[in-house]
Amino acid sequence: MNSPHFLNSIFQEKNFQSGDFDKVINSYHKIEFAKHDYLIKENSVANYYYFMESGYARSFVIDLEGNDITTKFFSSTDIVIDWHSYFLKTKCRENIQAITPCVAWKISFDSFMKLFSIEPFREVGRTKLINNYFELKNHSVSIIADPAKARYLNLIKQKPGIVQNVPLKQIATYLGVTDTSLSRIRKEITDTK
Repeated sequence: MNSPHFLNSIFQEKNFQSGDFDKVINSYHKIEFAKHDYLIKENSVANYYYFMESGYARSFVIDLEGNDITTKFFSSTDIVIDWHSYFLKTKCRENIQAITPCVAWKISFDSFMKLFSIEPFREVGRTKLINNYFELKNHSVSIIADPAKARYLNLIKQKPGIVQNVPLKQIATYLGVTDTSLSRIRKEITDTK
């Protein structure tokens, strides 16, 4: 069996019928990424999705002016996936890259489909999809409706390790602010403590 401790924290063996848990666990394969390795590259088709065991990664796009814009951060227990590409076999529009060394567990699309009839496995996927959707929706609305300081404080609350492990420039683009604005916000927060 692979890593029962980490994968059991995702799937919880007690929810499965006899034998199904082992089928699920044995369909995942451990993979390590060095800092700057790509988990998924733009213009490729995503054949795997990953559960992050440790480390930090981000998705990003290059805008029309050639700027690198972070769209999402990934950390432990997150699912790293390009939903459209994985399920519809379309080319990815984003890159997903390791910010730090990462340990992840990957599953191929074919293995995923073979396991889809197992209800607890399907439920984990459904829950992760819904959570990803709400996170994306909340971030989109926050960029429009919340002040930058509130967006930064929310990021710290949701993913506290980001600030220690991610370059400020990447955090700034994710929050939709300049590096200078983010530095000012951080100073304001430090000064009020």
